[in-house]
Amino acid sequence: MSDIAINLVFEDSLSGSVLQKLLANSEQNYLVGHRYNSGGFGWIKQRINGFNKAAKGMSYFILTDLDQNECPPVLLDEWLIGDRHHNLIFRVAERQVESWLLACRTLFAKFLGVRENLIPSKVDEIVNAKAFVIDLARRSQRKQPRLDIVPQEGSTAKVGPDYNGRLIHFVESIWDPNIAKELSPSLRRVMEVLDGFEPIVEGPL
Repeated sequence: MSDIAINLVFEDSLSGSVLQKLLANSEQNYLVGHRYNSGGFGWIKQRINGFNKAAKGMSYFILTDLDQNECPPVLLDEWLIGDRHHNLIFRVAERQVESWLLACRTLFAKFLGVRENLIPSKVDEIVNAKAFVIDLARRSQRKQPRLDIVPQEGSTAKVGPDYNGRLIHFVESIWDPNIAKELSPSLRRVMEVLDGFEPIVEGPL
């Protein structure tokens, strides 16, 4: 099986870590080129048509959060002008990438030090998974998850001082996407796409 060269486009360092773990667990052999850490969906939205054109010569995987948008097809229709190139993989976490971490209910509950039954089984239906994770951390029996994930009292920050770092550690060391996909249909679809993807070679731009 030959390597598939691919560039990654994602919203933040946590999403990038998740993407790397998914590629490592894929049935295909992926060789990552550029990693575009956009800092938010707006940057991706502005450049998606350029990435779609560039996909003629190099495969791209774009991951974004659904957030409050209606559904992934509507989101793509709003962002993309014309047809999506085969080599542009555009996938959406429903509703945020944190839901995929929550889908490992037992492991994530143990990681945070909370009861597993606090995490619903239908994780894709959590409206704001980031806020949900923060609320879980507030209930943690351990001090460090609370310090890292929960915003400090009086702070205007939406997340704690090491929110991404703490969750990236979970992704890299503990998270098992093959377990998580059983509770997250959106994650399962992403993994199926990665397992079956074969790029089309059209030559240089």
